[in-house]
Amino acid sequence: MSLRSVFDVGSIRSEFENASISTQFIPLIWRHVLQNPNAQPHEVPSLPASAYPLLRSKFRSTISSVASVVDSADGVTTKLLVKLQNGASVEAVIMRYDTRLGKYGGKPRPGGPRATLCISSQVGCKMGCKFCATGTMGFKSNLSSGEIVEQLVHACQYSQIRNIVFMGMGEPLNNYSAVVEAIQIMTRSPFQLSPRRITVSTVGIIHAINKLQTDLPTVNLAVSLHAPAQDIRCQIMPAARAFPLEKLLDSLKTYQQNSQQKILIEYIMLNGVNDEEKHARQLGELLETLQVVVNLIPFNPIGSLSRFTTSTEQNVKTFQKILREMISLFFYLLSKFVLRCTWIYNCNQMGTFFHERSVRS
Repeated sequence: MSLRSVFDVGSIRSEFENASISTQFIPLIWRHVLQNPNAQPHEVPSLPASAYPLLRSKFRSTISSVASVVDSADGVTTKLLVKLQNGASVEAVIMRYDTRLGKYGGKPRPGGPRATLCISSQVGCKMGCKFCATGTMGFKSNLSSGEIVEQLVHACQYSQIRNIVFMGMGEPLNNYSAVVEAIQIMTRSPFQLSPRRITVSTVGIIHAINKLQTDLPTVNLAVSLHAPAQDIRCQIMPAARAFPLEKLLDSLKTYQQNSQQKILIEYIMLNGVNDEEKHARQLGELLETLQVVVNLIPFNPIGSLSRFTTSTEQNVKTFQKILREMISLFFYLLSKFVLRCTWIYNCNQMGTFFHERSVRS
């Protein structure tokens, strides 16, 4: 029988309840594991005697392991290759930044050094986006809530994590229950992350977006839009056929009315596909009734097989100028270096946290 992760809250809670052990001891176990990475749950002190044989026979501190750690030359990013219990691997990426490097309303931003963790929710992805490295893999399997949380557990050994973004491998809303459960764990003791510092990215799965605003009302929502028209979206994002743009926008309006939060719009710039002036105007008209943050993301080719090329710097600047004139929003421009680091593991949306400059119109 495979052992389960102690961070799989559904499993450990069920086992404790069946054994008449108070579930209030679970956060104590988590805290001990975080502070003692090599410890096993049955080694946690101050638990009821009946908990130890149960923990020894059914649970491990982590069921995944860090197979490799790769730091960027400047120490800005750290890539963790995480090997799962089934032998598959996913990647989690720690990205460090200094909020004081950007500007807000023309003034230096407050704050200081921060670290964001980009988390995977699936092995592979079935969305099949043509510009995405993970999309070429196809779907392999879902991660359990414990395997999702364990990426944070591993990352805590390298940095103090302040923000979480579900922008790694997989479509988070296709693994809905595990992602929601993982986030609920991350916002409790001992992690105590603010829900407002957690972002869930999606290609636009409408029914799940509608549900998310009830289950996690204060978590940030990011939408991989990437095109201002349904026909272009379908060309580069085959899954968009199931989620018509008009219905998606309606769901986002409802989401925003209920959450009162800005929505992050991710838009990858593909030369000659979605980066022309007409596309900028269409996007501006599409978003004019929403309060949004827009990421304009330069495309980084996926090896020699890529069918797309990167938009010119002039096209990006023109696109940005048109949007700025049409709607009030923030633009976060990614540095080319960060793009090179993050595209490998499908975290190309990290412009929210890594930017050369930000401009408020």
